[in-house]
Amino acid sequence: MVRSVTGLLLAACVLVSLARAENEGLPKLDQALEARLLATHQRDVTKVVDLCREALKMGLEETHARFAKSLLAASLLERASLAAETTFAKGPGDPLWPNYRSLALKDLEEAVTHCPELPDALLLIARLNLLADGDRNRAAEAIGAALKIEGLDPPDRASLLLMGAEIEEDNAKKLEMLDKAVRLAPEAAEPLRARAAVHAAMGKEESAAADFAKAIALDPDDLDTHENQARFLAEMGQFDRALVSLDRARALAPRSVVPLTMRAQVHVQMGNLDAALHDLNQALVLQPDHPIVLLLRATLYHETRKPDAALADLNRVLRREPDFAQARRLRWIILIGEDKLDQVVEEMEAQLKKTPDDQTILIQMAMLCTARREPQKAIDIYTSILTKTPDNAEALEGRANAMLGIGKHAEAIADFEKALKLAEPDSGTLNNLAWVLATSPDDELRDGRRAVELALKACELTQYGQAHILSTLAAAYAESGDFKSAVEWSKKAIELDKKDEEKGDDGDNVGDALEKELQSYRDGKPWRERLSEGLEAGPERQTNRP
Repeated sequence: MVRSVTGLLLAACVLVSLARAENEGLPKLDQALEARLLATHQRDVTKVVDLCREALKMGLEETHARFAKSLLAASLLERASLAAETTFAKGPGDPLWPNYRSLALKDLEEAVTHCPELPDALLLIARLNLLADGDRNRAAEAIGAALKIEGLDPPDRASLLLMGAEIEEDNAKKLEMLDKAVRLAPEAAEPLRARAAVHAAMGKEESAAADFAKAIALDPDDLDTHENQARFLAEMGQFDRALVSLDRARALAPRSVVPLTMRAQVHVQMGNLDAALHDLNQALVLQPDHPIVLLLRATLYHETRKPDAALADLNRVLRREPDFAQARRLRWIILIGEDKLDQVVEEMEAQLKKTPDDQTILIQMAMLCTARREPQKAIDIYTSILTKTPDNAEALEGRANAMLGIGKHAEAIADFEKALKLAEPDSGTLNNLAWVLATSPDDELRDGRRAVELALKACELTQYGQAHILSTLAAAYAESGDFKSAVEWSKKAIELDKKDEEKGDDGDNVGDALEKELQSYRDGKPWRERLSEGLEAGPERQTNRP
């Protein structure tokens, strides 16, 4: 009997000890709750987070543990929300921007480990990962998890569907998600605006127009809707209506440069370059050093043959943003047009010392070497690129052009063929491959029928508007034995080249070479390149430029 009583007492002591062990963190949880109720500053929220973590680490029974996790998740979400607000406000231009996003995401990810069905946390995870350099796969996971939560408010569900549609690449699936978003938030303009853009991308012009109209009716003062409608109308060729939408956008945001730059782009499409320049000048009055506006104006100056003005704008951009690749590239193009090749090479080499693996600059450098009649140097650069990225279509095409320059036709054909399989065919690749197939002195390499096929595609892509490509078609017909067509197209190439010269356009200006080709076809002889010299027409026949 004594032995039994002693056993019961021992068992009771063990149970009490276990209960105490399971709830050792309870005092910390009490402190956390008190701190939460009295919190007035972010440091107070951080104190709650620390106390909840300590309480869970020390041990809590199930009910208290659930409460501690909820309190911890809510506090982490509150702290993350402040960091997220700073992230959205500062944007990628701020050097500290990645740090704020990282801090926010760290807290949010911990929050959802404690409370997986925390919609606000999942929504923020998705939004932050949809920003530049974010993890789009994680964003998609967060959106999917949030959409599975029962009882989610319709507006929140609509917002998640909008973000999901932004990530989704398949337009049919995008449309399905946006249809649901529109049904969930029938009074919101944003789902309609997003659906309109998808309709437009799918070629459903009437549906797109209807959605834009509904969105504007719901919110006549929504700037994004007017700008997106203008973009859609411009793509449809309805330029006057696009300008009306942009006038409304400008009235809504008179200090914004976006409506003015969009107006300028519409005017360019209309061929009204003076009006485009006027709009860009007005935009620069608002923001004198805006890099995009300066780049657009420099592009316009370049197109209207005002190199000094274009360079002045580009220099302004690069002084403030020396790594602005588009501005640097356009500057080099203009300098090349001014025959300042040595200066461009020097600048490219200096840039490559800073970024030796920059493939864009390497390809530009290689193109410039080809243009300067340094094909082997170009080949070496392209080969270095292809060693690291064998499926780089641009490098393959460039190396093929350089191979032609040293008469290595078989190697050029191999690179051209691979490039055509890897990327959407462009007129330059089609033309140059057709030319070598039609004119190579190597009998085993020539293929007149294929040359005609490729040359016709190149002509279609350029609307039969480039003399040297018409010349290639003539050479292809000659190789296939159709000298009548060869003479016909050779004459058209010469006529087009002369018209370009008369208009002062930067045409092909290969008149002497074209005359020689025409005479060859009249004599019933196909044109042949001399293997040792490569392309007789040189850079004029090759349409790629750095």
